[in-house]
Amino acid sequence: MTDQSIHLSIIIPAYNEEMRLPDTLEKTTAFLETQAYTYEVLVIENGSTDRTLEIAKSFAGRFPFVTAVHEEGRGKGLAVKRGMLEAHGEYRFMCDADLSMPIEEVGRFLPPQATGADIVIGSREAPGARRYNEPNSRHIGGRLINLVIRVLALPGLHDTQCGFKLFRAEAAQALFSRQTMTGWSFDIELLFIARRHGFKIKEIGIPWYYSDYSHVSPVKDALRMVADILKMWINAARGRYK
Repeated sequence: MTDQSIHLSIIIPAYNEEMRLPDTLEKTTAFLETQAYTYEVLVIENGSTDRTLEIAKSFAGRFPFVTAVHEEGRGKGLAVKRGMLEAHGEYRFMCDADLSMPIEEVGRFLPPQATGADIVIGSREAPGARRYNEPNSRHIGGRLINLVIRVLALPGLHDTQCGFKLFRAEAAQALFSRQTMTGWSFDIELLFIARRHGFKIKEIGIPWYYSDYSHVSPVKDALRMVADILKMWINAARGRYK
């Protein structure tokens, strides 16, 4: 059951993030402590071989609203799913551990700035978006991948893979409980399910800062993504998402 005393839950999936997680958590906790609403932060560590979990636990010891969770299974999608289903917030915000979007932007995902949507997704392509320091080759590759996603699964959405998304509690419970994919395609599956269930999705342009420290393998992940989209359609035909 949703604890309506928590307004915002921030879920941070973290895999081998000992270099970036401390700065991200310092900025996130400092920002939240200036807000009038109630909040919590869940750091979901899974599969790390470095000090990621230790760092998350140290912040949980410093801040009562931070929770460090160890997930045995692998995959970003699995980490986000666990965080979303264990969160208590009326609004649940998925946040990449590199904080490539300034945390201060989270207010634009929440009412009253964002209204009438069940899901608000950060976009590097929507009006008002700005990209910083991204190599042209990565940008072009990303646009080609998105073209495939739009043609095969999600027409009209111009950036499904940005790591900043907000879900109302009801949408989070309905969608993440039906999620089957645990890898990089989980965002696509969630939005695909959301459309089939009539949830309203809003895309907002954000400032986004490229980081060259990435777990993404563009060609390998793109091929896997196409295969996953085909699995989604098979799942849908079999009634898996009902």
